[in-house]
Amino acid sequence: MEKHDVFDYRRRDFLRIAGSTALLLAPLPLTGFAAAPPGKAPLKIATIGSGRIGGTLGTLWAQAGHAVMFSSRHPEQLKDLVEGLGPLARAGTVEEAIAFADVVLLAVPYRAMPQIGKELGRALASKALVLDATNPIPRRDGDIAKWALEKGAGAASAELLPGVRIVRAFNAIGYARLPEIAKRRGEAVGMPMAGDDANAIALASKLVREIGFEPVVIGPLVMGKHLLPRMPLAGVHTPDELRRIAATLN
Repeated sequence: MEKHDVFDYRRRDFLRIAGSTALLLAPLPLTGFAAAPPGKAPLKIATIGSGRIGGTLGTLWAQAGHAVMFSSRHPEQLKDLVEGLGPLARAGTVEEAIAFADVVLLAVPYRAMPQIGKELGRALASKALVLDATNPIPRRDGDIAKWALEKGAGAASAELLPGVRIVRAFNAIGYARLPEIAKRRGEAVGMPMAGDDANAIALASKLVREIGFEPVVIGPLVMGKHLLPRMPLAGVHTPDELRRIAATLN
């Protein structure tokens, strides 16, 4: 039996985790954001997890002109969030959101990742891009997080989600700062990313730029082990600063 099999969670536990924090996030103001750039088709994006990070990023992408489905075990609890964002936002179950989407954002506690792989891995593998914004935190997620940190967060996600086109991103800047720095004047804040699939990286880079950040690819997915809070790449940096820091890592 694979090591991560011992961390199997029941289906209802995963769905509860995916949607339980959704009501913590109020809709962000719509001022200062334009539609998707002319000539570039909007995407359909699903957030698996609609709490702090999922709700924030989904809001930014909806404001940038993309259709976003926020998912929850109880989609009706997302009413205030989606109504505040207008016709591009909607709510659904996790399964509905994945079926809807071109791109999926994973923004759940890491303890849900084994169940996501078992229940939804095949569907996720059909997507052009799965953005992994998860962080393994032992005090919250238990042994699965300890295992993921030992293995490396990028490699662990790849093992739990085989065949999925994963790009790790949005792991190293706190959710509360994202709206305030997304469209600030001057040089864009760098967003470190790691991935193996060139097409997925290109698509992730597009989405990062459209909400006001500058993507900085630090290397393949195994380098995703560095995309965690309190690591050298964490926090607000310019793109050049991120590149200099990444050059010292292995």
